[in-house]
Amino acid sequence: MDNFQLNITYLIQIAGLAQIVLVFGSLAVPRILNWSAELAKLQPLIKQMFWTYAAYILVINLCFGLVSLLAYKDLLNGSLLATLVTAFIAVYWISRVLIQFFYFDRKGFPTGKWHTFAEVLLVSLFISLSMVYSYAFYHNL
Repeated sequence: MDNFQLNITYLIQIAGLAQIVLVFGSLAVPRILNWSAELAKLQPLIKQMFWTYAAYILVINLCFGLVSLLAYKDLLNGSLLATLVTAFIAVYWISRVLIQFFYFDRKGFPTGKWHTFAEVLLVSLFISLSMVYSYAFYHNL
């Protein structure tokens, strides 16, 4: 195994672990952002749709993490499937970064040192994941 292959293998595994940690950390978001009070203002259908979308995002992140941790060799084997999956994951995380900066209303963000630190940490993670999976996609080409 050459150095390039070894490095991308470790990066994918670390990215997988990071996404699993993100999933567990995300479980605190509803409390931190006071979702129960905010969602109480919504109609039941809208509230149910919101929770459904949130659950989908959580499960997708978990699946990306598990696939990256358990099937990293398959994600890097140069096959069409590996190329498409790494492209999809890269686009997913790149989109998340763009949404953070160009769509979210910054006025609603919590303030304070802890929240700023958490946001910097999360955005750094999203950028890192974007880079790792873009690198893996390039590797598979």
